[in-house]
Amino acid sequence: MMGKWGVPLLLAALLGLAPPLHAASAGKAEPATAKKAVGKKFANKKAAKPKAGAAVSSRKAAQHVAVLVDDPGHLALSSTAVLVLDQNTGEAIVEKQPDSVQPIASITKLMTAMVVLDAGLDLNEVISIGVEDVDWLKGSTSRLAVGTTMTRETALLLALMSSENRAAKALGRHYPGGLPAFVDAMKAKAALLGMESSHFEEPTGLSSNNVSTAHDLARLVAAAADYPEIRLFSTTASARLEVHGRIREFVNTNTLVRSDDWEIGLSKTGYISEAGRCLVMQATVAGKPVVIVLLDSNGKMTRVGDANRIKRWMESATIASSRRSA
Repeated sequence: MMGKWGVPLLLAALLGLAPPLHAASAGKAEPATAKKAVGKKFANKKAAKPKAGAAVSSRKAAQHVAVLVDDPGHLALSSTAVLVLDQNTGEAIVEKQPDSVQPIASITKLMTAMVVLDAGLDLNEVISIGVEDVDWLKGSTSRLAVGTTMTRETALLLALMSSENRAAKALGRHYPGGLPAFVDAMKAKAALLGMESSHFEEPTGLSSNNVSTAHDLARLVAAAADYPEIRLFSTTASARLEVHGRIREFVNTNTLVRSDDWEIGLSKTGYISEAGRCLVMQATVAGKPVVIVLLDSNGKMTRVGDANRIKRWMESATIASSRRSA
């Protein structure tokens, strides 16, 4: 569910009227035991200190990168759409086509997780992977065989950390009313958050009809950051889970959560051919809490490269500003 902050404070933060929220601790991570169950116990090898509550402001689309603070040089970003927001003020630091509507791939799973948690469903309830959860659209593979069972909590972990499509689909199927009701809840949540340029039609992101903009996704990140489970699971670097009697290691699809150079409070990657490589994060950079949205990056490591370029540039700008003030 929305945590103690609730919808009013979230909307205030989105409008830049409230200070950034501080993350609560997320504790439980012990799913129930079941036949062929995944995850009798999972452990975080590294979980970043979470921060929450990005303030989001609405700005007109820019066709080129617009650097809105001191520019120490050219900031060459390869992502098609970029938005970096200052959490404290809601102001854009960097933007590039932030209102361009694009497929968002597995960034969708942040919405999936929120809908599950909003419903107050038992996280220890055991759910199963069915043939309906197999990706017949893109043909992507999965380490979760049909017939595998796991707790709803473990399915959330795998969907957010390892971007497991079958886990995300199973979460939607086991929602009261099934997938149709789940998708309706996704659309209702998007409307509540003011994501006017977004559309959702399934819980995995495999469909290219799941679309959004960088501005809308900043709102999504702001809302998702209010959920302790999402912050914890999306920044878990790796976890060892029992699958069919064997211990397997699952890792985070965002390599940056394993870097000591980054302080990340929330993270989600995405990829399908129509969307390119996507990445959204809430992080602290140069002492400043920011939301970073990178869409449609070409090349496997381009989104990571863009994130690192933004980080180095912000750190350089901070150092330069400090020297001028000295």
